[in-house]
This record gives sequence, structure tokens and C-alpha cells, in this order.
Amino acid sequence: MENPFKQINQPLKEVPAELKDKVMHDIAMAKLIMDLAELFSYNLSYIIESVTKSRKK
Repeated sequence: MENPFKQINQPLKEVPAELKDKVMHDIAMAKLIMDLAELFSYNLSYIIESVTKSRKK
């Protein structure tokens, strides 16, 4: 088994453009999904809070 730490000082290899584009697209989609989930979860909690406050009155 080779020592993986010997490869640390080696120059980096170029990544194929297709793979780089796919990874960047996947990251963008994940960020979009996270932003949408945050938006809906925040609004949902605000609605529940406002409904419970109005029922107490």
C-alpha cells in the first residue's frame, strides 16, 4: 500500500471540464434547494406563531 502523504507535494492535476461543470451544477442545485427550504420553513414558523398568538386573544 502506498503512502498517500507522499502525493501532497505533487502538482495538482487538471480536472476534465465536463466533470467540473457537473459538480458546479450539482452544487448550485443543492444551494437552491437549501435556500428554498429555508424560505418555506421560516415562513411556516412565522405563520404558526402568528396564528397561535391570535387565538390567545
